[in-house]
Amino acid sequence: MSLRTHLLHREQRLDGTPEQVFGFFAEAKNLEAITPPLLRFEVITPGPIAMHVGTLIEYRLRVHRAPVRWLTSIQAWEPPHRFVDMQLKGPYALWHHVHRFEPDGPRHTVMIDTVSYALGFGRLGELAHRLFVGRDVEQIFEHRARVIGPLLAEDVRARTA
Repeated sequence: MSLRTHLLHREQRLDGTPEQVFGFFAEAKNLEAITPPLLRFEVITPGPIAMHVGTLIEYRLRVHRAPVRWLTSIQAWEPPHRFVDMQLKGPYALWHHVHRFEPDGPRHTVMIDTVSYALGFGRLGELAHRLFVGRDVEQIFEHRARVIGPLLAEDVRARTA
């Protein structure tokens, strides 16, 4: 049985250089701040986490009230341009997330997220995707788009103070 892979692609222009934006994402704990509170997302890998190819990060969250553990691996680490994380264990049959940061003038960055994901479970998984999973993934990235700007500005101020 083959997996049906879904693709989410988002672009967002942010205040800050690629170095500044990448620096925010280089801190794994910041993922807690940009994830919707309803998911109760928590990084459980002890910090500080040294980010590089091969870094493993474990998370705990709730999806529709069900507890979920998630383990990701950093597959590519190319500051300040790009990094890739991939799920090793978790709710998806496939989760491959490419983060790119492209300069847009001297003080701005275009952040580009490309996520390839699949659920497994054949037709049942596809039904779940149509009923709620696809919408859930979209809402997570919509939340991120709303909160990242102010959080990034605060992070840049703290790093340059």
